[in-house]
Amino acid sequence: MQIETERLILREMNEEDFDDLYCVLADSDGMQHYPYTFDEKRVRGWIEKNQERYQIFGFGLWAVCLKENGKMVGDCGLTLQPIGNTIKPEIGYHIQKTYQRKGYAKEAAIVVRDWTFTHTPFQTIYSYMKSTNLPSMQTAQAYGCQRVDEFVDAEKEKTTVFALSKKTWLEKYKMRQEKGAPLYQYFPCHGQRKRTYRFCRKYRLCVGCRK
Repeated sequence: MQIETERLILREMNEEDFDDLYCVLADSDGMQHYPYTFDEKRVRGWIEKNQERYQIFGFGLWAVCLKENGKMVGDCGLTLQPIGNTIKPEIGYHIQKTYQRKGYAKEAAIVVRDWTFTHTPFQTIYSYMKSTNLPSMQTAQAYGCQRVDEFVDAEKEKTTVFALSKKTWLEKYKMRQEKGAPLYQYFPCHGQRKRTYRFCRKYRLCVGCRK
C-alpha cells in the first residue's frame, strides 16, 4: 500500500529502510520520551513487527518518505496499543530529528487519520504520549484530537491520552460535502481505479491494488 500527501509518501517499511530508521530510533535526543533508545537488534525487530502487522491487520507504522527524493525520514501509522486498561487504535509518529519542525508528522498523521476512518471500522482513534512530550501533543491536536485522559504508566510517569471520534471527523467536512463537492474523484491506476480524497486534496490512495 502507498499513500501520498503533498510532500510525503507513506508506504510499508522493509529491510532496506534499516539505516534510515536507525537514524530515527537510535537518536537519544529524538527519542528522549521513549523508555529506551534503540540498538540495531531493536530496530530490526521494529521493522519485523510492523511487517507482521501489515499481514495480520492490513496496517501498522508505515515509512514516511519525502516525495522529492524518496528519503525515509520517519514512520507514522496505525497500531493497536494498550492505553490504560484497554487495547485501542493509536496513531503514532516518529520523525528524524533533522527533519522535525517542518510539519511532516502532522501531514502524515492527517493522512493516516483519514485512511483509518475510511478503511477501518474504528469509531475513535487515539494518540498517547508522556505528559512531558509537548511536540507530540501538539501534533495530536493538529490532526484533530482533544485531550481525554491521563494515567500513570508502567514507568511510573504520567501519560496523556488524546482522541478523535469518527463523528467529529465527519462533522469537520460536512460543510464541504453539503456544497456538492463529491467525496471522491477517480483516476486510472495500475489497471484499476485510483481514488483521490476531495476533503483532503493533499494525497492519493490506490484502493484497488493498495499501492
